[in-house]
Amino acid sequence: MENKPIAKTLRLLSQLMELHGENPFKFKSIANSALKVDKLPFPISKKSLTEIEQIDGIGKSTASKIWELINNNPIKELQSLLSQTPEGIVEILQIKGIGPKKVAVIWKDLCIMNIGELYYACNENRLIEAKGFGLKTQDEFIRIIEFTMASSGRYLYARVENYAEGLLKNLINLFKTSYLHFTGDYRRKCEIIDGLNILCGLNLTPNIINDLQTAGLNLISQGQNHVTAKNDEGIVVHFDFCTEDEFGWQLIEKTGNREHVQNLKNRIANVQLNGKTENDIYTLAGLQFIEPELRENTNEIDLAASNALPALLNFQDLKGSLHNHSNWSDGINSIEEMALFCQHNLKLQYFGICDHSKSAFYASGLNEIRVEAQHREIDDLNKKLSPFRIFKGIESDILYDGSLDYSDDILDTFDFVVASVHSIFKMTEQKATDRLIKAIENPFTTILGHPTGRMLLTRSGYPIDHKKVIDACASSNVIIEINANPLRLDLDWRWHRYAIEKGVLLSVNPDAHRITGLMDMRYGVFVARKGGVSADNCLNAMNLKDITKYLTNKKQSIRT
Repeated sequence: MENKPIAKTLRLLSQLMELHGENPFKFKSIANSALKVDKLPFPISKKSLTEIEQIDGIGKSTASKIWELINNNPIKELQSLLSQTPEGIVEILQIKGIGPKKVAVIWKDLCIMNIGELYYACNENRLIEAKGFGLKTQDEFIRIIEFTMASSGRYLYARVENYAEGLLKNLINLFKTSYLHFTGDYRRKCEIIDGLNILCGLNLTPNIINDLQTAGLNLISQGQNHVTAKNDEGIVVHFDFCTEDEFGWQLIEKTGNREHVQNLKNRIANVQLNGKTENDIYTLAGLQFIEPELRENTNEIDLAASNALPALLNFQDLKGSLHNHSNWSDGINSIEEMALFCQHNLKLQYFGICDHSKSAFYASGLNEIRVEAQHREIDDLNKKLSPFRIFKGIESDILYDGSLDYSDDILDTFDFVVASVHSIFKMTEQKATDRLIKAIENPFTTILGHPTGRMLLTRSGYPIDHKKVIDACASSNVIIEINANPLRLDLDWRWHRYAIEKGVLLSVNPDAHRITGLMDMRYGVFVARKGGVSADNCLNAMNLKDITKYLTNKKQSIRT
């Protein structure tokens, strides 16, 4: 066994000892031994137990542990501590920059069990009130976790968007051409991407390579018409080069997934494509133009052949923002600050406040008295901001038995209710499905929030029978949320069309916990477009008059 894995194991042991509150002298001694082993100029595995004991900085107790590892035996103390520690907590411990003291607070005080929950908790501002934390520490955790996720070579779309768009603009200036375009999963607005792909209508020359280096890219490999490079953060960028005449077809071929491209090829066999644009080629194939987001080989080609593609939702179609949090629970900004941003910056007509309900103690959830007080504030704000409207909502926890965590009398005071699961995620598909359906069948449920609880790249959602859940929403006239937080994007776009076929409305909800989070609706629109959602299928594409009528009718149907 080499020195580095031995040192890493000792380091983990010291962290777990500190996490579980053991003697500081012991865990500091083992941490120092780990550092010592890591820097030894010789392989420690070649030494005898007696020789290891005599190494400066390593005592008999630690030497015996190292000896166990060398002989492929586990350290009993480490095994014991691991058995007492959730796997997700061990993963958090190994993130550089987050020490055992803070992990103890994260685990034992905030009840966060893995990296995904920690990342989302940071985005929901749940760490800023915890002992030893603050906004600066929370933002640093976000940076650390995003860097850790990026090191795996997979990225949230939102994580690379700013870099990608800036890079393309820079390259257009350097290359002095407009024949430059994103392709691949980034152009298709996939929620997770493996890197960036850029098509260049240029000949690959040494000057191009120099320009790439000027743009801050480091060359990895080079072929006849292809270059792979990466930036200093490790984001990989693949460049393909072609002539201007080939650009239209190459743009199609390198954008759509493999099946989409093959199906299109079958329709344009023996057709001359040189000099043709994307639009030209789809027309030659007897198809409507298919937006890049749709090129996933669902049934977009059949729809395009029948002139039946939906008019996809645009950000400008949205008339309001629902499911948002304020500083009444775990948000940063006041209700008024959030509403004013929607009114003046986003030019929206209404805003829905959905602070956490009383079961969400970790998020300063609202008890019945605070609900009443918040409603008085909203009434005053609505007089002040008219004709802009703030709707009184709540994100009510779906309890383990599927019930909501307020009485009907309290639920009746809200304009709308978002019902969401926030606890006990380990469930069978049957249990999770039944739990959601019971909440859906509650007459006060307006919107089913983030249906699977997934956190992209960090936590799989609980398993549900999507068809049964969507069918239940159709039967109970419940809207399904497309949670626009880039970490969630849940309901998954692959189920949007089924929901639409069943007559279920979808709502692009930012789940914003600060003003900047309201802009996440963009990412919700991106995946809604992938799912074939149009303004007609989207709740918050309704104008103020129509959504007021819709919510009023929903409430009246409960009371009659």
